[in-house]
Amino acid sequence: MALHTMRIAVIGPPFIEVPPRRYGGTELFIGNLARELYARGHDVTVYANGDSRLPCDVRWIYDHSDWPPGNPVRSQLKNADHTAWALRDAAAAADIIHLNDIVGLPVTRFIEVPVVLTIHHPHEPVLTEQYERYPDIHYVAIADWLAKMEPMPRMTVVPHGIPVSDYTFSSEKEDYVAFLGRMAPCKGPHLAIDAARKAGVPIKLAGEIQPVFRDYWEQEIEPRLDPPGVEYIGEADFAMKNALLSRARALLFSIQWEEPFGLVMIEAMACGTPVLAFAGGAVAEVVRDGVNGWICSGVDDMAERVASPDVSPGQCRDFAETHFSVGRMANAYLDLYTRALAEPGACARRESEWTT
Repeated sequence: MALHTMRIAVIGPPFIEVPPRRYGGTELFIGNLARELYARGHDVTVYANGDSRLPCDVRWIYDHSDWPPGNPVRSQLKNADHTAWALRDAAAAADIIHLNDIVGLPVTRFIEVPVVLTIHHPHEPVLTEQYERYPDIHYVAIADWLAKMEPMPRMTVVPHGIPVSDYTFSSEKEDYVAFLGRMAPCKGPHLAIDAARKAGVPIKLAGEIQPVFRDYWEQEIEPRLDPPGVEYIGEADFAMKNALLSRARALLFSIQWEEPFGLVMIEAMACGTPVLAFAGGAVAEVVRDGVNGWICSGVDDMAERVASPDVSPGQCRDFAETHFSVGRMANAYLDLYTRALAEPGACARRESEWTT
């Protein structure tokens, strides 16, 4: 662990405020990490947009959030513009730069500051090809399964963490299950509804309806909202998220893809709520059968678990605190930053300032 104050620049995309008011997994991660590093006395600068609110320094060239994205070309240009500026600005003063988007990689050719990049998406060969062009970057996979898919030489696994004490814990549950996530095929809300209906238990769904998935919403979700006990409550801010998760008998995580991590799973656990999930990606690294939830083989299996989750709320909360605290995550990143600064090739001035 570093013995001195670090000057840390954390660069996120410009589209969603940090922390996010509603949707924004990467932005939630950045907000949690930045606040923890700042609370420990480090000099933290976050590059986001002007709607962001953090105790540390926040810098931007785009004043407001812009989500969901409209024209994809416009969005790509905006992200490149923001990230190139942020890297140039950060390189003038930071000891370490922490990227959260592949778009900044080409600019790293022109700066001397060590760079860490957290991979927030599933394995995609076309992106891996680009990562491999920059072998000096320190890459972070947010789960073991993803690290095993990526061939880059400097790879560290750091699972996400959250400030568990910020989440409302409840040992008393109401008679409903929850789904919290994007209304998108890969998240499988239609299957969560099917499982809840098969179990005869009400379900409350919250999450963003992105324009690109409007047809899915209209064809697969809206028709399922007609029966009693199926309720869509809109997008969830932090207060709504706490209320929804803390009182639910279980969170249904009915994914249909390789989930990179799944922050909502550990948020539910922090609220004392077990997770009933389909396998995929990081699920097996987050959910322990009988401890904080169950990994289900399909809708029928999930429906049986809905009827009787049989998991203690206290166990869920304890598991989140032990394995997925923001403090544990920050320790891992500080260790990585220190190693990056100590490597041969790091700027001599910075290298002389750090010990391990």
